[in-house]
Amino acid sequence: MKNQKIQVTTSDELTGIKLTKPATYAAGVTGMKVAMEHAIGEMGAIRAFQTLAKMNQKNGFDCPGCAWPDPDDKRSVLGEYCENGAKALAEEATLKKVTPDFFSKYTVAEMSRWSDFKIGKSGRLTHPMVLKAGATHYERIEWKAAFDLIAQKLKALDSPDEGVFYTSGRSSNEAAFLYGLFVRAFGTNNLPDCSNMCHESSGVGLSQTLGIGKGSVTLNDLHKAEVVMVIGQNPGTNHPRMLSALQACKQNGGKVITVNPLEEAGLKKFKNPQKAADYFTGGTAITDVFLQVKVNQDIPLLKAIMKKLHALEETQGGVFDTNFIKNKTQGYDEVINDLKKYDLNHLIAQSGVGEEAINEAVQILAPAKKIIICWAMGLTQHKNGVQNIKECVNLLLLKGSVGIEGGGTCPVRGHSNVQGDRTVGINHLPSKTILEGIKREFGFDAPTKKGYDVVRCIQAMHDGKAKVFVALGGNFLSAASDTEYTARALQNCDLTVSISTKLNRTHFVTGKTALILPTLGRSELDQKDGNPRFVTVENSMGKVHSSQGRLEPASQHLMSEPEIVGHLAQAYFGKSHKINWLELGQDYDLIRDKIAAIISGFQAYNKKVKTGEGFYLPNNARVGDFSKLPNGRAQFSVCPLPQHDLKSDEFLLTTIRSHDQFNTTIYGLDDRYRGVYNERRVVFINPNDMKKIGLKKLDLIDLTSEYDGIIRTANKFYAVPYDIPVGDIAAYFPEANTLVPINHFAEYSYTPISKSIKTRINKHNS
Repeated sequence: MKNQKIQVTTSDELTGIKLTKPATYAAGVTGMKVAMEHAIGEMGAIRAFQTLAKMNQKNGFDCPGCAWPDPDDKRSVLGEYCENGAKALAEEATLKKVTPDFFSKYTVAEMSRWSDFKIGKSGRLTHPMVLKAGATHYERIEWKAAFDLIAQKLKALDSPDEGVFYTSGRSSNEAAFLYGLFVRAFGTNNLPDCSNMCHESSGVGLSQTLGIGKGSVTLNDLHKAEVVMVIGQNPGTNHPRMLSALQACKQNGGKVITVNPLEEAGLKKFKNPQKAADYFTGGTAITDVFLQVKVNQDIPLLKAIMKKLHALEETQGGVFDTNFIKNKTQGYDEVINDLKKYDLNHLIAQSGVGEEAINEAVQILAPAKKIIICWAMGLTQHKNGVQNIKECVNLLLLKGSVGIEGGGTCPVRGHSNVQGDRTVGINHLPSKTILEGIKREFGFDAPTKKGYDVVRCIQAMHDGKAKVFVALGGNFLSAASDTEYTARALQNCDLTVSISTKLNRTHFVTGKTALILPTLGRSELDQKDGNPRFVTVENSMGKVHSSQGRLEPASQHLMSEPEIVGHLAQAYFGKSHKINWLELGQDYDLIRDKIAAIISGFQAYNKKVKTGEGFYLPNNARVGDFSKLPNGRAQFSVCPLPQHDLKSDEFLLTTIRSHDQFNTTIYGLDDRYRGVYNERRVVFINPNDMKKIGLKKLDLIDLTSEYDGIIRTANKFYAVPYDIPVGDIAAYFPEANTLVPINHFAEYSYTPISKSIKTRINKHNS
């Protein structure tokens, strides 16, 4: 490996850009066509249609993509999935294979120079593989030898805290619980997970204000809302099925206020592929008022809105829910006094939104009570990410919009079980309930010391304080911030282990020794001794339900995630531990019984999920119970304005997804909603900014960020003129992740500042 030149970032090869006008609507016939092209192209027609018919259906399997909830009652017989769900299934259920022969053909260095798109299109992993110290190629390894190697490396550590155990949101409740149990039996709480990089700010902000780190609404609430505010989110690409819920809200008389630096096609108009009328009427206009806020200036915008609402409350009354504020909340006077300190014109100017548009939003909000605020990483991935969430809660509390039908908080989660993983114990900050439950049910004392989150685990590996890295799913290198720093951190490890379905960049940027352990996908049949098994997941609105794959596994050498964890634990502990790890890894009913015995809300777990209906977990904010908070009340928060202190030649960069990707998985090279085809290396820039710095359309540029005297670079991007606020720019991740400094993150949550990076633009020198 020392003689190999490993490329840690995605290829900067340009692929032939084509630009068109941005789309004016989402989905429709084109969405159906593209979805089927992906599915049939990877799976074949019969396999594609048969499998899609089972996705997100009761007694079917859960989409391997996002965590958007399925309807509680009737599911669509035409298919309960979206375009990107079909793409996610196509990626997982592809007929292409990455076999040992594949690995013998290509060196690790050669594969590292491929684009992320090409890597992902290689196919499904079929065998356990090992990259030995100094080797140029992965080679096949037997499962037992792989587990023994991991156990050997773990036993060689000077302390359990030198091990890091990452979890992605794709893992089931059963796998995640068993994984967390093993890690704590091993002796550490180093359980970083993908929540640390996305919605950790939501969890912290909501826990401190409403007493639960989850949203408070259900899918039916969205249908019944009078107003839905969509802030820092692009559902047309990231959670397309959300558009159906917004369409239902509009058809029931509700209004939608959109807050975002970019106007996205899905929030302009939605043509529902499953409604014939939409083909003739042109679909549903989603957004009633678009507030084109500057990057990370949501707090001044929300303060301006609340300041105007307060003025109406004082002059005419009936705007704020005074009974709710008096009986259910704490801190109202402090928030109002804080609002009075600010000059309204200054707030409006800082937000970048015109006052006329703000007034339109205020007119919609003033008489409404059933208000839902939905958000995603556009709010969380900033230094003030936690405060962004708290300011949203402030608005809802003023209106009495929490704990009622049709009102509340709606953080829209990404990967399909990221919320469930956290619920069942994947957390570097162990809860007292989990620790006491482990002692009661398993008879050992779990460690109480705080573990590493994602940022701190990368820093620990970089500094030699952590030496073994195990990832239960995910593409850690591409998902994390500061790509080159993270790469050096992984390369410092003695061993890196990836439990994966497909090849990704983290498999090439490894420790001295590396393992790839191939696992079953969500859509594949999971059975033991001929008997089918199922797993469970929790959607982004707190409902737990079963997921049972149907497809023949991609290889007979695959192992399920719970089985992998069970074998790993058995290899490490042998007969020295009282837990029968192999039995737990094979019998998911036993795992669910233990979850039910430890975690509140899972009573009769096995019985509830075997009906196919699933069940909602307890949610105090949903029912307006704030008894666990100080003085038993929901908490208002005084939130300062964001400060970026940009230099005259700096822009504020926000990282975004293209329409042809989900998280770090690249489905294709088109972002048709934004009018970009066959290219990902683009930077969206306001035309006035381009003129100011002497750029022309499709000029090649380089980006740099400078924090604490360290300059980070991302080279060779096309400059694309786009409707984005002056001073702001946008580029896709993971290509731009190398610009995100590892040591700058949200206060309290440690979420990287991937949505507000101070950046310079320079012309590229060919």
